[in-house]
Amino acid sequence: MLKKILKIILMAIGGIGLGVVIAFLFGWLVMILWNWLMPTIFGLSTITFWQAWGLVILAHLLFKAGHHHEYDHDHNHDHNRWKEKFRAKFKEHFDEGEKSPAASDQQT
Repeated sequence: MLKKILKIILMAIGGIGLGVVIAFLFGWLVMILWNWLMPTIFGLSTITFWQAWGLVILAHLLFKAGHHHEYDHDHNHDHNRWKEKFRAKFKEHFDEGEKSPAASDQQT
């Protein structure tokens, strides 16, 4: 039992450590890319690591905030409704006496 708890604690610490390393690398990558491209292309100044993270957060707020939770739920519902409408139209179309695509492929 103690080994199991210790394993869970070590996995949690490892996961947090991995998250910190990935966050550092992501901020560093944004900083490197900005400092390589933006001054040359647009004449902008270079940025620090924390300014790069500020840009990441700003981009998240501008492009993702407020849309993902509602969109994911509604998107799945709309997608299922669209699939059912498509199936009904498809069945209706081929039940009117026309051959299905599979039947016409077999005859050729």
